[in-house]
Amino acid sequence: MSGINYDLTKIRGFAFDVDGVLSPSVIPMSPDGEPLRMANIKDGYALQLAAKLGYKLAIITGGNTIAVKNRYEALGFTDIFQKASHKIEIFKKWMEDNGLRNEEVVYFGDDIPDLKCMRAAGLPCAPRDAAWEARETAVYVSRFDGGYGCVRDVVEQVMKAKGEWLSDAHAFGW
Repeated sequence: MSGINYDLTKIRGFAFDVDGVLSPSVIPMSPDGEPLRMANIKDGYALQLAAKLGYKLAIITGGNTIAVKNRYEALGFTDIFQKASHKIEIFKKWMEDNGLRNEEVVYFGDDIPDLKCMRAAGLPCAPRDAAWEARETAVYVSRFDGGYGCVRDVVEQVMKAKGEWLSDAHAFGW
């Protein structure tokens, strides 16, 4: 039984911010000033399974690092948009390019730059530690913080609602 008040069987696509959603809100800095990011392994497992099952996946972030590109391409993402200063235009074009209607998409954001995308998605989600504006906009606020399993929480609930979670051989490997 899902804790999300939405018809999860409609979902065909997921779009994510990175900092504060796929990684914690606190970012260590390398000695040369490059922001470093952590990635949650359980989030990664759910995302690679979603990619194998044919869900449309997108990263829409204001950041720009090769590590983000490499990590999420390895999980099966083909749509990774970095240096996104106005995310809504990218989000709408991504939906159009993938034949997705608003009600078929989760947008997972945590702060002010994500609000327009959250409002345009059928199922806006936020981590527990998101900015209050994002939590107020979300249909579902995860019980997990950003970077600590909030993405797995939502992706798993969608797949369970559709009978896809651990349903075939794809589930038992990377």
